[in-house]
Amino acid sequence: MSSATKPGTIKESKAEFCYELLRSRVLDGTYVPGYRLVVKELARETGVSTIPLREAMRRLQSDGLVEVVRNVGARVAVFDAEQAEHTLQILARLEGYATAAAAPHMTAAQISASREINDRMVGALVDFDPPAFTALNREFHFSIYRHCPDARLRSLLEEQWTLLDHMRRSSYTYVSSRARRTVVEHSHILALISDKADAAEIERFACAHTNAASDALH
Repeated sequence: MSSATKPGTIKESKAEFCYELLRSRVLDGTYVPGYRLVVKELARETGVSTIPLREAMRRLQSDGLVEVVRNVGARVAVFDAEQAEHTLQILARLEGYATAAAAPHMTAAQISASREINDRMVGALVDFDPPAFTALNREFHFSIYRHCPDARLRSLLEEQWTLLDHMRRSSYTYVSSRARRTVVEHSHILALISDKADAAEIERFACAHTNAASDALH
């Protein structure tokens, strides 16, 4: 018997299919914050039984993208600015460490590539578009994080940024005043990396950079 036909494989593939489908719809905004996820309706739509759908929603709940509310049921998670602030504070510590860990592994060409992304962010300030600026901001930071040798830390950063992207739909977005400071701070981070600054200094500034975004929510 091949692995493709072993008992449980089909069930697991259906659960994975449901998870990826629902997750993509949450993250691309098809299912907005507060959208009710009714298992029977989803089963009719997808042609999949309720069991893998329930398993997928449990995974999404664990990811923080779905919540179960009394007298409402499962829905796409809704966040407020306070929850976003707490997530940013956690992210600040992770980002500080990851930036410092990545710094010694970045070549001049890689630093230049990150600088080019930040230059595009500067250009985006002219006709400020918060979603576009946010996407560039993520691209900038991950152009650094990909050089961090700690795979688990990179995975944690991906998870937290994904959650934060979803939070922005229900609680906050970039404001132009903070965006202008963001690109200046990005330039300083790259200068520290290029100058081979002490790891503690890089970590401290990168952490403060993300904390500043949290402070801007007040």
